Amino acid sequence: MSKHNIFYFAHEGAYNMFSHGFMSFASIGITVACLIIMGTFTLVAVNANAMLEEMEAQNQILAFVDKGLSEAEARAMEQELRSVPNVAGGTFISNVEAAAAFRSRYEDDELFQGLPDDNFRHRYAIDLVDIGQMSQTKAALEAVQGIGPGNVSAYEDEAAGFITIRNVAGIVCVVLIAVLFVVSVFIMANTIKLTTFDRRDEIAIMKMVGATNGFIRWPFVYEGFLMGLFSAVIGFFLQWGLYEAVVKSIATNDTINLITTVPFQDMWGYVAVIFAVAGMLIGVGGSLSAIRKFLQV
Repeated sequence: MSKHNIFYFAHEGAYNMFSHGFMSFASIGITVACLIIMGTFTLVAVNANAMLEEMEAQNQILAFVDKGLSEAEARAMEQELRSVPNVAGGTFISNVEAAAAFRSRYEDDELFQGLPDDNFRHRYAIDLVDIGQMSQTKAALEAVQGIGPGNVSAYEDEAAGFITIRNVAGIVCVVLIAVLFVVSVFIMANTIKLTTFDRRDEIAIMKMVGATNGFIRWPFVYEGFLMGLFSAVIGFFLQWGLYEAVVKSIATNDTINLITTVPFQDMWGYVAVIFAVAGMLIGVGGSLSAIRKFLQV
């Protein structure tokens, strides 16, 4: 393809786009909306996954040692507990340390200040590799001699909730991306069909005088490319503003401010690339779909 042809195709594509101002604007607007919806669910999935990873890094379950065991015997169990599948590590906490931490937490309540150390048990704070296997790990720890059934404290419901959110968000994200991508291509194709319909006689004449399908097709491909690119740029900045508004709302809301979010600055590059690729694929795919039947002369 010569340099002259490239400039010609680009000029024709831009002219076609602006010659159908309202329809092009409508197509770009709907494509932007589709991109934002796809981006929003993708960002929800990313944040749910980040929260789950943070929970995995910080979450611990407590394994309480039988009261009849001395501190030396309890400490000797560490290697066996570390060998349990899905256990990343464990920290031993003596009954004295546990009692001191409890009194410090409730230092303003005199009722708890007089509790003797013997009322507290030696324990291990267990770090997990995968909180999705929390139930199995809890059962395995309870099977260790010196721990026993009912002596492991784990937040199974909370962990299961986060996993469910991540999985549902991931599935919805994939389904929506597929559906909205098809819808966007369909809308873009119908917009570009207006251009091809207006120029159907010209296309037929060009075919009869020997113009190749590629020569006829390229201006429409450039038109779709430009519309998709404009949609991606507009959608990206709108998505950025929407995301920052939601993050700010979460940070100032006392009921949900415990939810952590990934800063947009940490992932803007990936989002920009995804939007650009998706927008251009939608535009080019729509243009190729629109021009196909008009080339069959």
